[in-house]
Amino acid sequence: MKSDLFASENLVQQATAPGMSLQNAKSVKYAVNGEMLARQGSMIAFRGNLQFERKGQGIGGMLKRAVTGEGLPLMAVRGQGEAWFAHEAANCFIVDIEQGDALTINGRNVLCFDSTLSYEIKTVKGAGMTGGGIFNSVFTGYGKLGVMCEGNPIVIPVSANQPVYVDTDAVVGWSAHLNTSLHRSQSIGSMIRGGSGEAVQLMLQGEGFVIVRPSEARPEKTQSS
Repeated sequence: MKSDLFASENLVQQATAPGMSLQNAKSVKYAVNGEMLARQGSMIAFRGNLQFERKGQGIGGMLKRAVTGEGLPLMAVRGQGEAWFAHEAANCFIVDIEQGDALTINGRNVLCFDSTLSYEIKTVKGAGMTGGGIFNSVFTGYGKLGVMCEGNPIVIPVSANQPVYVDTDAVVGWSAHLNTSLHRSQSIGSMIRGGSGEAVQLMLQGEGFVIVRPSEARPEKTQSS
């Protein structure tokens, strides 16, 4: 049987070492030897002896998710084998986090990560009750984090003398040590007259970077409407 479908770049190769790697631009492969964590429902295939169990967020995490609609619904994957993860054909990226690093990521953009990483759902300081959610996941420790983004991400440097303003529905993540606050870019009079659609943004200050996606649409809301 012959077809471009069977091109070498589409064929899965046997893993040579445990851990995470990109299968292609839209999926992550994880050679499991013990335990790892992934977004609930993101497994698209596996082979070997693996078990998948829902992982709770604790009372605080469940409360935050119920209040804001944001959060990080996870499952633990345990055993020995290989698993593939993806979500709605979003672009996938692997971030290597080292000791001393701290990365804030919106829960909707987390795909999977090593169990050696620590994560905590924290309040985004200064964000108030914004439409983009006020709770994000902060990752620390060491290990690999699989991140997904609808479209090609835009990484914008943030410097002490030049803050960056981002739409709360477009932001993917940022350096966790940046200072955050709300910024109003529209006058009250303009809002009364119908507004520009760009009333309030999240302002980030300090030294680091912010990641945004090229879309303000929220897929989970679009699908439910």
